[in-house]
Amino acid sequence: MDISSDYTLPSTPDVARPFLKWAGGKRRLLAQYRPYFPSGIARYHEPFVGSAAVFFDLEPVKAVLADSNAALINCYAAVRDHVEPLIRHLDRLQARHSPGHFYEARERYNAARLGAVERAALFIYLNHTCYNGLYRVNRRGHFNVPAGRYRRPRISDPGGLRAASAVLQRSRLVTRRFDACETDAARGDFVYIDPPYHRLNAGSFTSYTAEGFGEAEQRELAAVVDRLHAAGCRVMVSNSDTPLVRELYGAYRIVPIRAARAINSAPGGRGPVDELLILNY
Repeated sequence: MDISSDYTLPSTPDVARPFLKWAGGKRRLLAQYRPYFPSGIARYHEPFVGSAAVFFDLEPVKAVLADSNAALINCYAAVRDHVEPLIRHLDRLQARHSPGHFYEARERYNAARLGAVERAALFIYLNHTCYNGLYRVNRRGHFNVPAGRYRRPRISDPGGLRAASAVLQRSRLVTRRFDACETDAARGDFVYIDPPYHRLNAGSFTSYTAEGFGEAEQRELAAVVDRLHAAGCRVMVSNSDTPLVRELYGAYRIVPIRAARAINSAPGGRGPVDELLILNY
């Protein structure tokens, strides 16, 4: 799964855009995705919410946004429900930012018992100032990405956060595994699934959570898609173009998508790569 910088400074403050950088973020692929989005979406579901680029692009009337990453869901909840105090926290972090402050903030984020809004502010701060905007945790669940090299990182974006907050008012936010989306996805709903990608090679990055996401989880996810299809949901899945993915979703429509890949231990493994969109409609 590649990393794209899904956070951009908004040209107008009233347009909601992703406010987080996220590995595999889809902002740069939206132009390729839009022709395949279904019309007349009754309710939108995203069980791997990430940067929520598709959600912000569609701005659905009703949405269920979920992820197994509780810190990520807490961040979205703080933007939705407590955006003004969150902005004040970020303003203070912006004023104090330095390489040394980054590591102090990272230690506090990992060790301290924090309120929900302060934890969300530190989540955004670390996301905007760490190396490559990467979210990675070790086996203890501790965020362990080093500081990035940014001259003047934009940490506080009040207009963008307020716009995101307004759109998030239409959403229900849930911390849960991906398979739980079956419990409330109904006929006619649109389910967009963007899991940790199947590994292209040994250098591919997949460590978004302490638990990992391997072949067994890919097969489990494909079974969930089959059941969502049988229930009458419209389903779109993003994944890497590998033999396993083509095998798992061979019964569905498969559309190649050209994307850029930036996370790989070997520099020669970075660059344009084929990904897949899997559609059941």
